[in-house]
Amino acid sequence: MIIPVILCGGSGTRLWPLSRELYPKQLMPLLDNETTLLQATAARARQILPESEPIVVCNENHRFMVAAQLQAAGIEGHSILLEPKARNTAPAIAVAALEAIRQADGGDPLLLVLPADHYMVDTAVLGLAVHEGTAPAKEGKLVLFGIRPAGAETEYGYIRKGGRLTPADGDGHTVPEIFGVEDFVEKPGASAAAAFQASGEYLWNSGIFLMRSSFYLEHLSRFAPEVLDCASRALSGARRDLDFLRLDGEAFEACPNVSIDYAVTEKTSDAVVVALETGWRDIGSWSHIYQVMEKDDAGNATKGDVILKGVHNSYVHAHNRLVAAIGVDHFIIVETKDAVLVAPMDQARYVRLIVRELQDRHRDEAVSHSKVYRPWGNYESIDCGERFQAKRITVAPGCKLSLQKHYHRAEHWIIVKGTAKITIDSKEILLSENQSTYVPLGTVHRLENPGRIPLELIEVQTGGYLREDDIERFDDVYGRAGQS
Repeated sequence: MIIPVILCGGSGTRLWPLSRELYPKQLMPLLDNETTLLQATAARARQILPESEPIVVCNENHRFMVAAQLQAAGIEGHSILLEPKARNTAPAIAVAALEAIRQADGGDPLLLVLPADHYMVDTAVLGLAVHEGTAPAKEGKLVLFGIRPAGAETEYGYIRKGGRLTPADGDGHTVPEIFGVEDFVEKPGASAAAAFQASGEYLWNSGIFLMRSSFYLEHLSRFAPEVLDCASRALSGARRDLDFLRLDGEAFEACPNVSIDYAVTEKTSDAVVVALETGWRDIGSWSHIYQVMEKDDAGNATKGDVILKGVHNSYVHAHNRLVAAIGVDHFIIVETKDAVLVAPMDQARYVRLIVRELQDRHRDEAVSHSKVYRPWGNYESIDCGERFQAKRITVAPGCKLSLQKHYHRAEHWIIVKGTAKITIDSKEILLSENQSTYVPLGTVHRLENPGRIPLELIEVQTGGYLREDDIERFDDVYGRAGQS
């Protein structure tokens, strides 16, 4: 039995301003207009293991988006484990391994660990590689999946191959081959990366793993016992929350922030690597997105409403409005409603420094977009000033917000589409297009969409404090009662 484990907890800071803390890259359709990276990963897992439903590990702030995207992709019967705080891949895989053993009633299933932020052209080749790697994984090996380098990439880790463990197939490409592991190199410089590619001795470390659950837990107990202890306590203290399993916050947050590479992979003597070519990329920066996008005759990749004159080898992304560029070469230009990024292509990896400064300044642009997603729909800030803020709110059919009140603001609601069922203290009213109501400060209220089309309204808030933490929830169908 092989269980897919999808790691979906990253924040994707190098893809700012599109990827942000509350709406990260793996939940976005970055490469087309329909399929998110998470959905593509889940579809990949289903193609390789059609009989197995995945264990998904994600941040608790993303839980409703993750669940909705899996449902939209037709992935049923999955388990979603909620991290209260990102603690890197070693703790995430540890709780998944413990949960897999629990689901198997004490059995020892194999785990196929798949990060949710990868791009892959040929899933069938990965399927063959998983098939080839199953035997050594059952025999107690950590099976890595290495990608034959398609360039001198400085943003990936590398695996130096050891001796061949399977017969060559003639060209070394059609059937994935298995090698021992000689060494690991993390993000080499440009000259070293070029030498690695030319030598044929190195593979990109994809971050995809196949192993027995017990193998991983035993190696954690040997090399990173604190990770295993914290993960065990986090799972034993977990509680059900709707369709989610919420890990114990205190125990999980005590986990060391460490990757599987540092905790286990680089320390074990029981690793092998399957070499393959599958058109793989880790979508970690804007330069990686540029590499996999279709390009025009001038080498430009674009998305959205873009006009270019004399521009070459650049990536230009327009999210909300027209973006025009003249005479630049090897540049990244990314526009969102509230931020614009302009950078030379070879500086793309340093976008995280901008995010770090935004965080130091406590700027909202590091955390959320002007449009914020909620389990019931979304809201978008459209204007604000001293003592007022205007939002566009969309409530999905059949959904409702929590029963709540605010201590520092009043709200005016104007319906522009659909039907709203509104509770204000003990009074219930129905409003339709072009009707409005007023929610006084301190009143208990709720907004609901009883109809079959999205409800859209304009909310005007007035008061001395207008941030989102001014809320007390009394009842909530999404399990958020008592939270701000």
